[in-house]
Amino acid sequence: METPNAPNPGTAAPPSTSAEVNLRLGALLEQVAQGDQAAFAEFYQLTSRRVFGMARRVLIDTELSEDTTQEVFLQVWQNAAKFNPDAGTPLAWLMTISHRRAVDKVRSSQSSTDREAKYGASSQEIDHDSVSDEVGSRLEAEAVVRCLETLTDTQQESVRLAYYGGLTYREVAERLNAAVPTIKSRIRDGLIRLKTCLGVS
Repeated sequence: METPNAPNPGTAAPPSTSAEVNLRLGALLEQVAQGDQAAFAEFYQLTSRRVFGMARRVLIDTELSEDTTQEVFLQVWQNAAKFNPDAGTPLAWLMTISHRRAVDKVRSSQSSTDREAKYGASSQEIDHDSVSDEVGSRLEAEAVVRCLETLTDTQQESVRLAYYGGLTYREVAERLNAAVPTIKSRIRDGLIRLKTCLGVS
């Protein structure tokens, strides 16, 4: 089965509330799981800006964000049947995939830089212990969770709602009874602290 080309925007009015969006996305995912390209096109139209926005906030770089967005939708096309509505909303599922892809991209870029630095000094280093490398990888994954806990309660709550809840700035603001600029500031500051904690430039 070939992955469909990026669709053109449709003319149908998009759902207006989070509940309506998730209801529509759930129905579309069922059709995508059956190979329905028109359903995939509508799913893309309804969610691509959010996915790109997520990638852009994590990666900063536009080109990397576009690549990540493409990878996310390829994964959706290939794994729509794996979506479990009992485990969460379609939007939360999609944004979780997007966040993981973006973080993986950051780690991959950082690892590439680290490998180049290590290669230059390899003649003066002892061979790496494979067990030590595996432990290091696990500790890196745990570092993300640990760094998330270093945020203030308000930053952590805002970041979790935006990234894991799949909410927009406005929806987060409504949920927390705060102004949109305040929420944007909390999320931006939270992401800066996360990157600093993780040692990502």
